[in-house]
Amino acid sequence: MRDWTSYDGVATTYARVHAPRFEQPAHDLLALAGVTDGQQVLDVGTGTGVAARIARSSGAHVVGVDASLPMLQEARRADPELSVAVAEAIDLPFRDASFDAVLGSFVLAHFARVDTALFDLLRVTKPGGRHGFTAWADAADAFIETWLQLVYQVVPREMLEPTLARAIPNHERFRRREALESVLYDAGLRKIRVERRAYEWTYPRDDYVDGLTSWATGRFVRSMMSDAAWESFMARAHQTFAERFPDPLHDRREVLLAVGIKD
Repeated sequence: MRDWTSYDGVATTYARVHAPRFEQPAHDLLALAGVTDGQQVLDVGTGTGVAARIARSSGAHVVGVDASLPMLQEARRADPELSVAVAEAIDLPFRDASFDAVLGSFVLAHFARVDTALFDLLRVTKPGGRHGFTAWADAADAFIETWLQLVYQVVPREMLEPTLARAIPNHERFRRREALESVLYDAGLRKIRVERRAYEWTYPRDDYVDGLTSWATGRFVRSMMSDAAWESFMARAHQTFAERFPDPLHDRREVLLAVGIKD
């Protein structure tokens, strides 16, 4: 079975379909966190480097870290001068108090040990330094429900849901403002501020469906199928979306933006 938890095999699709929609939340997060010219900034779980590139364009000195080398290669393809490193959030290869700001775009849900990860993120942050995180806050919509209906036809719900819960253990938890505030406060951040904002994107319908393959559900289903079965499944997914939804698709998502300061 393929290592479906890794983003390595979907990096190109992720960069093409998903990265553009992260730009506006990243701009807003940097503004809320007060990232400015000359600061040393760490972007943890940088993926394809969207937040890191935006921070660098503001004049900050940025390092992006991620566990996936192919994702970092996409980040460097978009910005060849971006500094990146393969690293895990729970074991960062940086000295104490190295950064003025730490960013994490949609990464908290992926941490199995959130407290441990945040401990190391605070370790590398200077006193008075800022942390900024984003998290998805919306419930399932018609697009997601349609995708899951297709998925449940090939992978039983009772198999899929506990498997995903192990891969993205805090997906549901950090949809709630109170959960974000609590975990950041317990980690040692103060003056915490959490805002809920709505964003809208337009996708070519086929691109949206292709992008679903890089989600955890898509990666897991792909790992369970032969090449021929996967091609048949994706053909059915494209056909179903074509029957139910217009082209292009208009997607609306809600996001929590959270910032705090290290004492």
